[in-house]
Amino acid sequence: MKRDNINALNAPQPRGGYSQAVSIEDFRRVLFVSGQIPVTSDDVVPEGFEAQARQVWLNVDAQLKAAGMSKTDIVKVTTYLADRQHVMENREIRNDYLGSLAPAMTVVITGIFDSAWLMEVEVVAAQ
Repeated sequence: MKRDNINALNAPQPRGGYSQAVSIEDFRRVLFVSGQIPVTSDDVVPEGFEAQARQVWLNVDAQLKAAGMSKTDIVKVTTYLADRQHVMENREIRNDYLGSLAPAMTVVITGIFDSAWLMEVEVVAAQ
């Protein structure tokens, strides 16, 4: 698969760990991962934003692994945050998970389905 990260010079430049656009060619398959929530496999919601964010990324990893993929296949991330106060902490934890990967990304501040959840993340991956 050919993958190009695109950041147009005449548009705002990304700030921290993402690309403005990602182009993929010659891929075999695309995986759309539904919004992963901060709940463990035994139905526990961790306390605090950091614990919830790390759980969400563990859940994303589990879905990717079940499909025979890994985080290196992620081309798009959409994050839904329950409160704007978590923007910077979210960025740190996301960057910790993604490392040098720079997928296309959107962060939305919104109401979340369950008031105990502080975030939700959906991804698109391709191979």
